[in-house]
Amino acid sequence: MEIVKTLVDGFGLPTVPDSDPSKINRCSFAHYLIIIICAFLGYRFINAVSTPNVDKGPKSAQGEKEEEEDDEDPPRNFTQKQLLEFNGTHDERMGEPKSVYLSLNGIVFDVINTHTPFSIHMTFLPLNPTIVSNGRDFYGPGGPYELFAGHECGVALAKMSFDAEFLDDLDGCKALNFGEKEELENWINKFEHWRNYPIRGRLIPNEKMPDAERFLSEEELWKNNGNGEMPEGYATAPIYIGAHDKVYDMSFGGVSFYGKGCSYNGFAGRNAARALALMSLDPADAKNSDISDLTPKQIGIMNDWKKTFEERKGYPIVGKLKV
Repeated sequence: MEIVKTLVDGFGLPTVPDSDPSKINRCSFAHYLIIIICAFLGYRFINAVSTPNVDKGPKSAQGEKEEEEDDEDPPRNFTQKQLLEFNGTHDERMGEPKSVYLSLNGIVFDVINTHTPFSIHMTFLPLNPTIVSNGRDFYGPGGPYELFAGHECGVALAKMSFDAEFLDDLDGCKALNFGEKEELENWINKFEHWRNYPIRGRLIPNEKMPDAERFLSEEELWKNNGNGEMPEGYATAPIYIGAHDKVYDMSFGGVSFYGKGCSYNGFAGRNAARALALMSLDPADAKNSDISDLTPKQIGIMNDWKKTFEERKGYPIVGKLKV
């Protein structure tokens, strides 16, 4: 009864003297009703940020298909050059605007069109309003923060600065003072938990990339087949694929093709020159790197694959093979 009195006093509601038993039942009912309403609103508020998945029974084939299409890509690694492509400008090849990604202390966020938790907070209202935060308006072309699109901007945001000298300075995040580090952490928490921006992977700065001129053995190639050790700062383990004389890391955007269980996983950790030239998924071709018996046309197909890897996909070259 003391709890009821405290809540009632907090709402400024009239109380009934203990000596008036004729009215106490009627007022107690009103007090309890107020408490139930407050408890309901509090429950909705506390549980607003995340809505649990509910098993709604068997899905139709069409429903399963749509769910598969909506599956997000697995985490990937980004080079600085790859990240720059996600700046929101018009993609001539696709005929639509590019996505807008940016990095905070190496964490790559997709800042396009996400719902804030407030859209759930208001579901109990009759009109069920939705508040949508479109990151393109802030970070895309013409937005107030467009400078940050496609860049590592942890230092800039920590210092609350629009100075371009603070962009793409991942190591600078370690040199921030205490207050700046707290500010950076606040931005990361805001992006991840309040704005609900999806995390797409991790940025690997140019100075941390493997030397493209180093020579790799077959053993070293195999150790990096996607199941090996994950270097510090990576979102996923390296997936090396050889193409005659060059080695590419497919963890930089090709996880959904060359990762475990995917269509071209048989090429991972191998010199797949022959398989690429023959456009073959036969494991025997993936394990055999000899291309001495191939035709000029087949060699040309292999070179086309290398061109696609480098120019269209932007997979980084992480070494060489002796041929």
